Amino acid sequence: MKRIVIFCAALALLASCSGLQTKTYQDDLVMPLSEGQEDSLFFTVSLEHVSGGMRVPLMEKINQAIVQQAFDLEETPGSLEEVATTYRENLIDEYLTENGSPEEETGVLTWEDKISGVFTDAYKNWYNYLITYYSYRGGAHGIQTVSQLVFDKETGEIVTENQLFAEGFTEPVSELMRASIKTEFEAEDPELLQLVEMDFVVPNGNFSVGANGIQWVFQPYEAGPYALGIVTASVSWKELKPYLK
Repeated sequence: MKRIVIFCAALALLASCSGLQTKTYQDDLVMPLSEGQEDSLFFTVSLEHVSGGMRVPLMEKINQAIVQQAFDLEETPGSLEEVATTYRENLIDEYLTENGSPEEETGVLTWEDKISGVFTDAYKNWYNYLITYYSYRGGAHGIQTVSQLVFDKETGEIVTENQLFAEGFTEPVSELMRASIKTEFEAEDPELLQLVEMDFVVPNGNFSVGANGIQWVFQPYEAGPYALGIVTASVSWKELKPYLK
């Protein structure tokens, strides 16, 4: 099973190098389905967001993108606190509806819903931001996903692959990504390599940038079965150079 490797997890370094100031919104809930039962709803959200160190319009643009990605929204209908509160209330309603109200004492399931987001590092003109989401709704296992955002320091916009690479980059860069995955699996677990669906290993917009190059992330089921876990493909700047703008 592949594990995501953060290029640099030193937030203090990020703040000192870039002047970026941040705060973390935190909310934790443990709600038993009914009195005396162990089955409960566990909800946690911990999202770092920009609080200073840049112009307000840029700060708002970055924070809006974080909220949209963290809560899977097409647009942001309010502040981080407002969106998180609404999400929490809807989750409680869904939990009680699916499993019976506490008064009826009919529920038999535990649910977990955990969202976290943090700035990981700054590289050149970019900030990297990492969002992890874990959901469990019963069954054999939960599901964890990882989303990476790259922000332009000057504009606050999310950086896309089309902005980094020249036209026609998709196939040659995909081959580099597949070679990276093959090398890592052959070193760690060659049997799992057979499960990777290489045709689905293509630039997918879920990437981070660092001194070593670019790292792409593929969620469970995105490039193969659940047994693969989160698959990563790391390609150096040297290899990518012919395809960069």
